[in-house]
Amino acid sequence: MKSKSYDAIVIGAGVGGGIVACQLAESGKRILLLERGRDLKYDDVGRDHLRNQRISLYGHNAGPDIVGNPRVLVNSSGERTLLRPHEGGYNNNAACVGGGSRVYGAQAWRFMEQDFQMASLYGVPEGSSLADWPISYSDLEPYYERAEWELGVCGDSGGNAYQSPRNKDYPMPAVRQTLSGRILLEGSKALGWNTLPVPLLINSVPYQGRRACAECQHCVGFACPVDAKNGTHNTMIPRALTTGLCTLRSQVMVEKIETDSHGKVDGVSYLYDDGSGIRRERTTAKCVIVAAGAIETARLLLLSTSTLHPKGLGNQYELVGRNLQGHYYPGAFGLMDQQVYDGIGPGVSIATCQFNHNNPGVIGGGMIANEFIKLPIIYWKWALPPDLPRWGMKNKDWMRENYSRTLHIMGPIQDIPSPECRVSLDYDVFDRFGIPAARLSGASHPETVRTAQFMWERCRDWLKASGAIRLWGERPSIPSLSAGQHQAGTCRMGAEEAHSVTNSYGLVHGHDNLFISDASLHVTNGGLNPVLTIMALAFRNGERIASSI
Repeated sequence: MKSKSYDAIVIGAGVGGGIVACQLAESGKRILLLERGRDLKYDDVGRDHLRNQRISLYGHNAGPDIVGNPRVLVNSSGERTLLRPHEGGYNNNAACVGGGSRVYGAQAWRFMEQDFQMASLYGVPEGSSLADWPISYSDLEPYYERAEWELGVCGDSGGNAYQSPRNKDYPMPAVRQTLSGRILLEGSKALGWNTLPVPLLINSVPYQGRRACAECQHCVGFACPVDAKNGTHNTMIPRALTTGLCTLRSQVMVEKIETDSHGKVDGVSYLYDDGSGIRRERTTAKCVIVAAGAIETARLLLLSTSTLHPKGLGNQYELVGRNLQGHYYPGAFGLMDQQVYDGIGPGVSIATCQFNHNNPGVIGGGMIANEFIKLPIIYWKWALPPDLPRWGMKNKDWMRENYSRTLHIMGPIQDIPSPECRVSLDYDVFDRFGIPAARLSGASHPETVRTAQFMWERCRDWLKASGAIRLWGERPSIPSLSAGQHQAGTCRMGAEEAHSVTNSYGLVHGHDNLFISDASLHVTNGGLNPVLTIMALAFRNGERIASSI
């Protein structure tokens, strides 16, 4: 079945797709926005402590559906594991309208100036694909500012001695400091470290007609009960729909980006279940923007083969799917001799960026901060000392006495990209629509592990200086695939077609109307949460797309 034509089709209603769809609709373009997940209401997400996007071992709450969406993980020995979305190693991002922003922790960091020129600063380690971005921080700075103000970010840039230049402060003050933050502040002073409040895509005060944060304990992994957490589901996508020019279709799966007899992209084919069976629809458009996340975007490009594109779109140099990266998250726990938990959410409130760069003998570095509030079951799953029994009276006594006395310091570090970390297709495993599943393989570069070890030590230093009487937490040691909720890099941007998939505006090499607008574009993923960079790139690229169609 063929439906009407649009100016643009946007695949993925997450952060990148939602922003681009809004820009195009507000510029007068007719947009079709496609999302494989559901348009979730607050009650759909719920507050199940055992099944959520934070701890998904028993299920999750923001998609994709557990049944019918497999992936295959291949380890270093070549062994294949079939995984469902809630299982470890799947590297799941939420699949729903708003994407990860529906349930994320909302840390809103700008990348640092050095993050855009890693190869120039550090050289290229053997076996890595470390490279400079084709753009600089200054190219992106106005769009960082736009994201902070149009979606809403709270923070305080005044005390950060390590931040990159900015022309305007945050639109809202930082969330209030928690008890654990105040204790860690004293520890940082003893060490002589610079700290700052964590910037968040959360309303610390009423903003854009929505309420301020209620300081509940169910933030990361859950939907906000007062709609104070800012994602595309409650900002950009509603704006796009208000124009009357954007059509949103959820619960549809794009199976292929279509091309004409000359190899030019002219639309997409997608599948959906209308209750009586699977239906296929083909829709044409002047341009297509893929914003499905680093794994699913690469999968779709690889699936979109034709006589003129036998390896998939943008894959003439077999780069689509390579350089998959995410973030190692080194961290440590510290037991204090006093209560450090005050119940004030979201909990994360103090960080240091002192070690993002300029660490002797280390490539890059990272940010470390105190953690979000852990629900008791998550504390039990992640935070117990290794010598404590997992059940019985000793376990119960520990939980009762020490849940409120434990500090957790952690943060993302610079992952050094490797071409062997990749997304490919598995023709032995299919999803519920009969489409080959994504196959994930490779292990992070050894330099990533070394950087993680360095930052793990800094976490311990901070806890000791803050008065911890006991420390625990596993030291990073074994390279593994790093591609979790911060997945990036599989369609990296660059100036040279032989070494990248797109140009600096996300336009796929060899095409004049196929764009990418998600973290697939990231050449490196920074030592910070990447969502604000995804947003800034989407504003920058969307501006260019709007002027080209």
